[in-house]
Amino acid sequence: MEMCNPAPETAPALWRATVPVFLCVLDRLEASLRRAERHLGAGYAAALHRPPQEGMLPVVRQVATAAQFTLRIAYSLAGERVPVVRAPLDAAGLLERIALTRDLLRALDPAAFAAATTRMVREQAGFAVLELPGEAYLHEFGLPNLYFHHAMAHVGLKQVGVPLGKADFDGKHDYPEGFSLL
Repeated sequence: MEMCNPAPETAPALWRATVPVFLCVLDRLEASLRRAERHLGAGYAAALHRPPQEGMLPVVRQVATAAQFTLRIAYSLAGERVPVVRAPLDAAGLLERIALTRDLLRALDPAAFAAATTRMVREQAGFAVLELPGEAYLHEFGLPNLYFHHAMAHVGLKQVGVPLGKADFDGKHDYPEGFSLL
């Protein structure tokens, strides 16, 4: 299986660990949304506003947050101001957010990540303020948060009946239709 967005080996390590990976995550989010729309039809819009569990953000906010996290991570590591992508919190708006986020990620200069490993990143984490070197920021805060929101969107769509599995989440697994691990 080939890589989603191969990165040149000459690019800085944290650019390779972020931008190409985040573009893949955005591809997976978009593919899951499109599958949900096909599967749910008229019920798709309402499904986007259901949370994966009571007390959690609805699917639409999970997707929007995951997309924004890609920018929070990459732009912080590049030492640049993090752009905020705004679009309506509906089906079309989510696809617009994903497209705008892709464009912003692609616009980042890999050279800006040259000092990212040790660049100190100050970030709000709920009510906590973090200050971590770039590599720790990526691995201890950024990626866990990105994948948390991606997973919650995935689970939220599954809970309304969308037939999503590992292959839909990571784009790497391959199972025949109807296969079950049980």
